[in-house]
Order: sequence, then structure tokens, then C-alpha cells
Amino acid sequence: MPNIKIFVDDTLYPRVREQLANTLRPVRDMLCHDLSVDVLACQFAVLPVGAMEDQPRVNVEMSILPRQERTRDLLLSVCAKLSAMVGDATGTHVAVRVTSLDPHTYIALK
Repeated sequence: MPNIKIFVDDTLYPRVREQLANTLRPVRDMLCHDLSVDVLACQFAVLPVGAMEDQPRVNVEMSILPRQERTRDLLLSVCAKLSAMVGDATGTHVAVRVTSLDPHTYIALK
């Protein structure tokens, strides 16, 4: 799984909504390939938010379950790709944060 939340400044969102929506499938394809997950494991949400003017206008939060092969270097590479892809779609700087979930306490009902 990656669980992806993309927070977009609500003043920017109307201008980038369509392009960002068109970018979600390529982002998902990259994540599935690089993190070795199935499409059904992915969850995406795009949320317009009231953002502070001195912070990035787009923030991506990714939650993943840890695996031995998901090294820091791999995750940094995925974050860079994710930032570039979402940045190209929105035309602005994108902050990316990754959180590893505890596999013993994580529960998902789908």
C-alpha cells in the first residue's frame, strides 16, 4: 500500500484540478512499480485546503507499510519522483512527507 493524500492550496486548486487528476494514474503506476505493490493496494485523496502563505502550496503525505527492500534511498527516490510529477502538474513546489505504518497495529477494511 501507499496511502497518498495531496493537499492543494484552495486558491490554486481550480487552476490545477484537471492536470492533477490526469497525473494521478502515472503517479500510481510509478508507486506500484517502485514500491512493488498492486494497484488495489493504493489509496489516493486530493484535498483543497486553506494553506498559509509562507508554506508550500502543495503537500503530499504518503503512508506506507515498511518492508526490508524499502530502504531510505529507495524512499527518497520515490519522494523525488512524486514531488516532480505533482510539481509538473501544479506548477509549484511540492513538499513530500512519508510515514511508515506499524504493521502490527495497522488495520484496513476495504
